Amino acid sequence: MAPWPPKGLAPALLWVLSLFLGLPSPVLVQPSPPPQSSPPTEPHPCHTCRGLVDSFYKGLERTIRDNFGGGNTAWEEEKLSKYKDRQQEAPDLFQWLCSDSLKLCCPSGTFGPTCLPCPGGTERPCGGYGQCEGEGTRGGSGRCDCQAGYGGEACGQCGLGYFEAERNSSHLVCSACFGPCARCSGPEESNCLQCKKGWALHHLKCVDIDECGTERASCGADQFCVNTEGSYECRDCAKACLGCMGAGPGRCKKCSPGYQQVGSKCLDVDECETAVCPGENEKCENTEGSYRCICAEGYKQIEGVCVKEQIPESAGFFSEMTEDELVVLQQMFFGVIICALATLAAKGDLVFTAIFIGAVAAMTGYWLSERSDRVLEGFIKGR
Repeated sequence: MAPWPPKGLAPALLWVLSLFLGLPSPVLVQPSPPPQSSPPTEPHPCHTCRGLVDSFYKGLERTIRDNFGGGNTAWEEEKLSKYKDRQQEAPDLFQWLCSDSLKLCCPSGTFGPTCLPCPGGTERPCGGYGQCEGEGTRGGSGRCDCQAGYGGEACGQCGLGYFEAERNSSHLVCSACFGPCARCSGPEESNCLQCKKGWALHHLKCVDIDECGTERASCGADQFCVNTEGSYECRDCAKACLGCMGAGPGRCKKCSPGYQQVGSKCLDVDECETAVCPGENEKCENTEGSYRCICAEGYKQIEGVCVKEQIPESAGFFSEMTEDELVVLQQMFFGVIICALATLAAKGDLVFTAIFIGAVAAMTGYWLSERSDRVLEGFIKGR
């Protein structure tokens, strides 16, 4: 447990802040960060200390506004004047606490345990064209992370692909070279002094190297080389080729199994012209570079054997009806016949009525025989 704070404002303040800095980082109440693929970088203790000092000063400003905001003007001026005088007499809190006492921070433009100057000096670290790694902390490497276009230990030179457009004792402007130039004297295509990888210098111009025509390209046995600006690509040969010199079946060095040379191309062989499928009820089907045996039409494969497909019988319209429903339907059928006879008789069509009665009588007699139930059931079920 930390000892009881010493007497006096400055030592007590030092004790409180050092105790706070010694606590685990979750004590700082902050909004939960959004989910990230990698854990966030822990802030340097110097940055945490600086934040605490800034918060302390903001609190003092609020105190001034709250306690000197209206009332006895003369009294406020007297007290406020004394308050400001005490602030001016007090040492710089950041320097005293974070740098001198806790030894967490360094002055601006310095870094490391002994506060070494950053490259370029404390006035303009990294020449003003970069950021010193670990600047203002008791950690870091002090290496300059230069802005785009600048390079060198203290960012005092133009980087790869840039040239000096303007320079004086305190100012440097770096502008981009023409695309493939690594070093140049100006922005034009003919100002190149050195070329980037994949290009060759020719009369102060950078010309693309065709790696596919040299030993620089390294592609697989079933690939071919395609030149690109400053580089090359390896692409797969066509399926018909065993090795190739370009895209398509017309650039093969040798044909793959299942293909044959026809003119200048490797074309698929139709194995079904000569191949015979050994299984019963099988037929041959040609595929790209090969063939396969499938069941003939009307057959399907079951456990490796082609068997005839069974076509299910079509169900009758009344196949789902119950026996009681069939009896009711039969009664309705005879009721319709009787109604038809009555209608014909009422119209006086005696000849047609007689023919119709004879047909119905014959049908009824047949149904009343020993087969009538089966015939009626079969008729109703559509069989």
